[in-house]
Amino acid sequence: MNAFLDWLSNGLLHWSVTQLVIFTLVMTHITIVSVTVYLHRYSAHRALDLHPVLQHFFRFWLWLTTGMITKEWTAIHRKHHATCETPDDPHSPQVQGLKKIFWQGAEAYRDAAVPETLKRFGSGTPDDWIERHVYTPYNFIGVAVMLIIDLVLFGALGATVWAVQMLWIPVMAAGVINGIGHYWGYRNFECGDAATNISPWGIIIGGEELHNNHHTYPNSAKLSQKPWEFDIGWMWIRLFETLGLAKARSTGPVVEQVPGKTTLDVDTAWAVLNDRFRIMAKYAKDVVTPLVEQELARAGNAKRGVVRGVRRLICREESLLDEARKQQREELLESNPQLQTIYEFKQRLLAVWAKRGGNADELVRDLKQWCADAEASGIQALNDFVRELKSYSVRKLAA
Repeated sequence: MNAFLDWLSNGLLHWSVTQLVIFTLVMTHITIVSVTVYLHRYSAHRALDLHPVLQHFFRFWLWLTTGMITKEWTAIHRKHHATCETPDDPHSPQVQGLKKIFWQGAEAYRDAAVPETLKRFGSGTPDDWIERHVYTPYNFIGVAVMLIIDLVLFGALGATVWAVQMLWIPVMAAGVINGIGHYWGYRNFECGDAATNISPWGIIIGGEELHNNHHTYPNSAKLSQKPWEFDIGWMWIRLFETLGLAKARSTGPVVEQVPGKTTLDVDTAWAVLNDRFRIMAKYAKDVVTPLVEQELARAGNAKRGVVRGVRRLICREESLLDEARKQQREELLESNPQLQTIYEFKQRLLAVWAKRGGNADELVRDLKQWCADAEASGIQALNDFVRELKSYSVRKLAA
């Protein structure tokens, strides 16, 4: 009887609370790595290749700790990117509300896992014997096995460890990333949806905190884009590459600036088209911000918050501005010809990139015309921007 009570209290390992906390954090981190590296970057986006042994480890681990099915998660996430911030988006807080997605994000996933979605968006996911006969039909068995393991090892406290493991993905991934990651945070790039970077240090959720970066470059295996950002998921991928278990397919657009290049050619056109979000971020930083500061200083209102607000009105993705802000922008631009000019040039540049049916010659022609008009504007910041734009080229691969 005493032995049973001792096991009930302490389990087989007799670990302290500190040891249990460390164990739980390690276990949940492995789960996060499985989601970000395997489900997200590999299965949904094919941003990297993974060794079959590592793929199966991640599948087994997710079966054991989450019960998630690869095909369901992959299909729903691909649909999210294809229909982002529309009524068809499986989990948009902009459409369904932050409260619903944060607290019911896991339910949103389950509701979206309908046969039509799985058929349309679930291609290329595992369809072997163990997937068909174990992981998919008996996904609840894995989490039950995990509960038994936790209870055997840690006694009654094992139930708490298990509960944290089971809640980690629904709260941190489905709730925080899908909810807060489309509602609050900072944006490096004005991608066509509301995705934000929650934190520049992607550690707790495996780098998924850098959600705006991901939506801008969805096929990149690396989610950090700025020097001060850290993506721990990318750290694991680099480690797996060292061990011969992974290989990144893409880390973003392959472009470069060529010192002394002053001619806008086909390579320039393709480079700035492929890296257009970064180009527009530079436009906001190097053209819009100085002009806004200058014009507001003339009006005696160059406070940092005001400058940031005006810049946001000029540069923000159009679909993210409500009618009141659009009206505010109209009034601002009508009263300031300089800001009106840089806003119109920004819109013209976006229109050049929006032409999907054009060929290379048309792209070069339109960009040259844009550059010529910008240089003739008499705005120094625009002239400097054009000079830098012409230096872009597609990076030449080593022979």
